[in-house]
Amino acid sequence: MITPVIRPRRLRNSPALRRLATEIRLHPSELVLPMFVREGSGDAVPIQSMPGVVQHTIDSARRAVTEAAAAGIGGVMLFGVPSVRDAVGSGATDPDGILNAATRALADEVGDALSVQTDLCLDEFTDHGHCGVLSVDGSVDNDATLERYREMALVQAASGSQLLGLSGMMDGQVAAVREALDQSGFVNTAVLAYSAKYASAFYGPFRDAVESTLEGDRRTYQLDPANRREGVREALLDISEGADIVMVKPAMSYLDVLSDVAAVSDIPVWAYQVSGEYAMIEAAAAHGWIDRRRAVEESVLSIRRAGADAVLTYWAVELATWLNERQAR
Repeated sequence: MITPVIRPRRLRNSPALRRLATEIRLHPSELVLPMFVREGSGDAVPIQSMPGVVQHTIDSARRAVTEAAAAGIGGVMLFGVPSVRDAVGSGATDPDGILNAATRALADEVGDALSVQTDLCLDEFTDHGHCGVLSVDGSVDNDATLERYREMALVQAASGSQLLGLSGMMDGQVAAVREALDQSGFVNTAVLAYSAKYASAFYGPFRDAVESTLEGDRRTYQLDPANRREGVREALLDISEGADIVMVKPAMSYLDVLSDVAAVSDIPVWAYQVSGEYAMIEAAAAHGWIDRRRAVEESVLSIRRAGADAVLTYWAVELATWLNERQAR
């Protein structure tokens, strides 16, 4: 009979030993909840392709952010859903536009109980659905877009956003926004760079959530899914331009990129578990094909294990509630 000398199973023999040997643990403070806020009053509107996620009104968002703070999560990332759009995304820089109005309302509601963060991108506000201003030939004008981003940054910071999520993937966006903030006295407003944001198929439900008007794709500015080194290059560029945090998006299909970025970054690294990742698990669980709770926990754990210091996930509050209940036992 073969008798192994080295037996890794020893540390799996009991729940107590398994807990002692655990390398990564989830905590509510490492979770950020993306939230959609639309113009108008009345009830929140369910998003069909994202069961359990809604377009909030400002009133329903107030209640939701209070619940999020009570659960102990780290923050909320706000996305605006305007009723009127135009070629340059004017609503994004309107102090009374939906995103900026919601930011003020929610920052007033929760104070320092969690971080109120805002998406800094034009795609929700433009009638063409792209993340920037278009040139006469229909391409996205990188440098003209940077001017709009600078304007957005100042309005969002003045509205009370503690962290600006630069998701547009324009060259030089971090440096441009950081300079604008510092010159206007917003030296403590943090910048989250969506550094390695890939041109992914997994954004589909999100585009339902923000009622995207996009025709075509964003392959001229978002990264090629085949490229691993490019994601690291983009992160290092953003770090050199003054980003406070860098991010990889999507998460689960890009854990290799996430691990690479975490290995070289001297600032926090986040990841966004995007709408398609959420929708796949919800759909499979609804059919009884997987254990929903275990799949949710394992999916977020895998992102943390790959190197993310925090995770944007639509399950943030629910997962935090589970973690709190487990801690209380």
